[in-house]
Amino acid sequence: MTGMVLPRGRLGFLMTGAALLALILWLLAAQGLLPLTDWPAWPFRAEAMSLDQIRLAFGLMPRGVIALVAGAVLGLSGALLQVVLRNPVADPTTLGISAGAQLALVTATILAPGLLEIGRWPVAMAGAFAATLLVMGIGARRAFAPVTMVIAGMLVGMTANAIATAITLARGEYLLSLVIWNGGSLVQQDWSGVRALAGVLVFGALASALLARPLRVLSLGAEGAQGLGLNVALVRMAAVAVAALLAAAVSAELGLIAFVGLAAPALARTLGLRGIAPLLLVSPLIGALILSVCDGFVLAIAGQRGEMFPTGALTGLIGGPLLIWLLPRLRGSTPPGTEAAEGPAPRSDHPGRILAALVLALVALALVLVWIGRVPGGWTVLDGESFAAFLPMRLPRLIAAAAAGAALALAGAILQRLTANPIASPEVLGVSGGAALGYAATVFLVAAPTSVMLGAGSMAGGALALALVALFTARRDMPAERVLLAGIAVSAFASAVLTAMMAVGDQRSWQVLGWLSGSSSAIGMGAALGLAAMAVLLWGAAIGVRRWLAVLPLGQGVAGGLGLPLRQARLALILLAGLATGAATLLVGPLSFVGLMAPHMARRIGLARPGHAVTGAALIGALMMVAADFGARMAGFPYELPLGMFASLIGAPWLIWLMMRRR
Repeated sequence: MTGMVLPRGRLGFLMTGAALLALILWLLAAQGLLPLTDWPAWPFRAEAMSLDQIRLAFGLMPRGVIALVAGAVLGLSGALLQVVLRNPVADPTTLGISAGAQLALVTATILAPGLLEIGRWPVAMAGAFAATLLVMGIGARRAFAPVTMVIAGMLVGMTANAIATAITLARGEYLLSLVIWNGGSLVQQDWSGVRALAGVLVFGALASALLARPLRVLSLGAEGAQGLGLNVALVRMAAVAVAALLAAAVSAELGLIAFVGLAAPALARTLGLRGIAPLLLVSPLIGALILSVCDGFVLAIAGQRGEMFPTGALTGLIGGPLLIWLLPRLRGSTPPGTEAAEGPAPRSDHPGRILAALVLALVALALVLVWIGRVPGGWTVLDGESFAAFLPMRLPRLIAAAAAGAALALAGAILQRLTANPIASPEVLGVSGGAALGYAATVFLVAAPTSVMLGAGSMAGGALALALVALFTARRDMPAERVLLAGIAVSAFASAVLTAMMAVGDQRSWQVLGWLSGSSSAIGMGAALGLAAMAVLLWGAAIGVRRWLAVLPLGQGVAGGLGLPLRQARLALILLAGLATGAATLLVGPLSFVGLMAPHMARRIGLARPGHAVTGAALIGALMMVAADFGARMAGFPYELPLGMFASLIGAPWLIWLMMRRR
């Protein structure tokens, strides 16, 4: 890793300063609760204490200790993952491990509470290991390329978060408690959590000591390590399993605490540490200090206004900027096309016929879905009078859904050709996360926001995210897949801010979560036609740059040799994909996976040329979103499910199947 390296003597000085800051913040919070002269003596006996003494001895004190222990556990988990995968941006958050644990716990809490009788830990472990196996399976098929691992891990994490949000929205009585838990709250009621995580930390330390030497051999490279007799697969599996167990334990006990495992090893390297053993030793210490300082600031703010957000939301704020800072140092870029894992796509001799068939299918599907529906007595086909009455209500929804699907599909097709990566999608560009943040900010800052104000806030947030990605790209001559990771970093930062805002825990959280899953119920004809016009303009622009879309997947060298202005083309395509995503996000929310699926379907049915491919993807995206809108209206009749949630539940299995395919 390049960059400034501080003398090792400064490491101890900075860590001592951070420890003193954390201690001062905690003491200020404790002093605000109870004067030092009134603190209870050890051993603590609740029956002999006042209420404030109980709150200090069984609330604030274990909270201070668990911040240290949990931070150390996450720091060790991140260090193990970065060492074994040789990937400086690997951690339980970026690889989807924490999100897998979250999904398992949310699912068990709402759908199968009987599973929690055995405790939260086994459930969280099962979810974390399932996500880990999925990401590692994808990585093994692509030689554990760092870019692939992070993209796969964060997409799996986004999928898990989308499903968890959908399940939570289906059972509103759990909403506020799950929102606060998902933010990573360190609030404690006794010392049981400290004892449990301390045991996990001891286990992790012993396991790391045993793995240090094999990991040092593995750092020579897989081939060199095998030549020295090391069982590479076994060492990888053991190290990743230990890291997943550590992360799952923290998720089970405290909820989601993001990016501590990313920050601790990165700071250790920046402060001058080299070598695996020092990294595994110091990273837990830095992780403990990071989480303690963050919790100290939360306590300091709580002393003024009451605790407004959980500590995990604050740690998440460091993840996006830190990931962007680490991107130039990320090694292991894969050549264009090597991650496709799909084999050659068929090429149709008659693409015009396929496109005409898609248009007819879209028109026919729209007519059928307008004509049929559900009533209290069951399914029915509308007569002429009923059709005329319902058409003004259903037609705007159909137009808007089709336009949003087409826009997302166009964005996905552009991104996949821009990055030569088949798992690129609008969700990871960063625009969706920025739009969500803009919407939430409007909800929280304006007492009674109008639909125009909410739309303006969403577009402003999306534009800001797009500007950050474009600025990052313009200043650095990086491979195209780094653009994808820059979008992921912006999305991670926006998600962390959003979590902190929603963890306030009032009715506004419900409104934000409902929009995040998408709904077309309130769309009017004017807005629907405006979205359709935007989709048509974006399609025209994509057709206009079809030569760029044909040349860019061939690689930077070939594209530059053919005279393509790489930087300008890349910025223009990012802008085009960002506009398409921002327009669609206003309707369907930030997650649907239509932009991932539609371009693949277009390619598999023989639409190979860029012009045909983007047109076919737009039509397929419109078909998918129209069908999703119908399903969202009818699946939970008489109640309506969120549109984006319904589409994402369709897209999640596709994502998993796509990434697991072999060439």
